[in-house]
Amino acid sequence: MLHKVGHFKNQLSNQILEVQQRYKAFRLYDFGSYALNRLTPKQGYTIETQLAYGLKSRQRFDLFRSQQPLPHRPLIVFVHGGAWLHGDKKDYQFIGEAFAKEGYDVVVMNYHLAPQHIFPAYIHDLHLLLNHLQQSAGRLDICAENLVLMGHSAGAFNVMSALYHPQSASIDHSLIRAIIGLAGPYHFDYKNDPICADAFDQAVPYQQVMPYYFVKNSPTRHYLFIAEKDNIVGHFNSQDLDRVLREKGNHSHLIHIPKLGHITIVGSLSSLFSRYFQTKAQVLWALEDAFRSRD
Repeated sequence: MLHKVGHFKNQLSNQILEVQQRYKAFRLYDFGSYALNRLTPKQGYTIETQLAYGLKSRQRFDLFRSQQPLPHRPLIVFVHGGAWLHGDKKDYQFIGEAFAKEGYDVVVMNYHLAPQHIFPAYIHDLHLLLNHLQQSAGRLDICAENLVLMGHSAGAFNVMSALYHPQSASIDHSLIRAIIGLAGPYHFDYKNDPICADAFDQAVPYQQVMPYYFVKNSPTRHYLFIAEKDNIVGHFNSQDLDRVLREKGNHSHLIHIPKLGHITIVGSLSSLFSRYFQTKAQVLWALEDAFRSRD
């Protein structure tokens, strides 16, 4: 009996330590993103903030318009991470700048967060935004016919679930040229997960939620990024999704980014640091590959 109690205490202690380390990583990133945004160049784009795509206060987005857009006017929709518990579009100005300067218009969205809102609220928000962008493209002075969905961590789950979801979505899949997932969790059991259990209905099995189980044939191209030193989201998430995408006849490309962890992979997209890491160059290659393949 004492042995079992001791074993339980050790397990609990290890879980607490794991949670503390993960939250420390998120908090460090929150501070880092503030610094990145303060130092982000304000050239090469214009920005409109707090644009509404729905009636709720979290249903807002920022729009970065490139001052030298590419001829086909591609539009990147970026969805932030944060374990579905925290995060805000204002922390990702450096993403808008990084790609607007390369000729891409960029939307950075907010969405409802746990624990007040659980899956599939995040996916419904993304569907609502995509429909809004398509219906309001003229007024917003954007092109919604060459969409790229890009997300980090929980945001990567969201963008993948926009297409591969237990409920049929009222969006035009043919307009989504590519999905870029940065360190995404696509195939995991959230039951009693120390970080994100509150983001999902614990009574619903993960097999009824994860995009891995709802993949179907699609013209969309998929680029799955794995951070070499990711100690938060297991590499198997991208590897498993890559396998099932190919089995269904889809394009899928795994991209391994050396040296970086779960949080730093998205920070490395900043113009301040992108020259030192492979992330931005690989994302730009993926974007060029996606549009070249459809021309």
